Amino acid sequence: MDIKKYETLLRVIEQGSITRAADTLGCTQSSVSQTINNLESEFGFPVLIRSRTGIRLTPEGEKILPAIRGILTSSEQLNQIVSSIRGLDTGIVRIGTFSSVGVHWLPSMIKEFAGMYPDIELNLMSGDYYDVEQWLKDGSIDLGFIALPSSVNCRTFPLMEDRLLAVLPIGHRLADLEQVPLVDLKDETFISLLAASDQDVRRVLESVGIRPKVKYKTKDDYAIISMVENGLGISIMPELLLQGHHSNVVTLPTFPGVQRVIALAVPDSAEFSPAVQAFALHVRKWVSRNCANKNG
Repeated sequence: MDIKKYETLLRVIEQGSITRAADTLGCTQSSVSQTINNLESEFGFPVLIRSRTGIRLTPEGEKILPAIRGILTSSEQLNQIVSSIRGLDTGIVRIGTFSSVGVHWLPSMIKEFAGMYPDIELNLMSGDYYDVEQWLKDGSIDLGFIALPSSVNCRTFPLMEDRLLAVLPIGHRLADLEQVPLVDLKDETFISLLAASDQDVRRVLESVGIRPKVKYKTKDDYAIISMVENGLGISIMPELLLQGHHSNVVTLPTFPGVQRVIALAVPDSAEFSPAVQAFALHVRKWVSRNCANKNG
């Protein structure tokens, strides 16, 4: 099976442009266009809608996309198994992560892993909780860092309990306390992530019967810190995310204490990939060595 045409189609979809796809593939724009035209002729229906604003999938293209991802994933798994049998440590691992893990864990993890497996390629996709879960569900990544509880249908490996801290502007009425009572946050203005990824704040406050008054929402964790710094409200954020951040804010534990569980999620299909298995094992060992407050 010639899978190059499927790789080309997927790259066009990911890049949203034939020109950008051609650049990343190292070929001409005309050759990419010809490949897509041939593929649409083979299918008997259009796959892409081309417009001045870019490229998007047709309804038919949306239906076949999961199958195309499956073909490419199976092909990569086959290549890795063959390489493993021949004693070669090669392959590609697609990793999904949210910002705190991407900033504070992955650089060191990857450096160590690359030293052991220099021929394994690691591709990173960074987003929020919702993004990572969607990538796991549609097969865009081979494994992902998630926060438990999660709705993904994957094997999950709890890695560490990460405290959730109150983030307050300097001079706030609660800033001089050793712990912030959650019940005292009832009337506070909150700054939060988008609704699809704000489960940490909602879970914590709902546990004490508070429905947060969320006035500002953003997809950027570090934008939340900046907004708190400027007195626009308060937030509750993971300790790992706040690590090494020297903003003009006060971070305090809550009472009662609350936390999230950072976990690694690996779909069953990825179990056949030696490269994915090697990286998943490396992640668990790295966290065990480097994170004192671990949960698995």
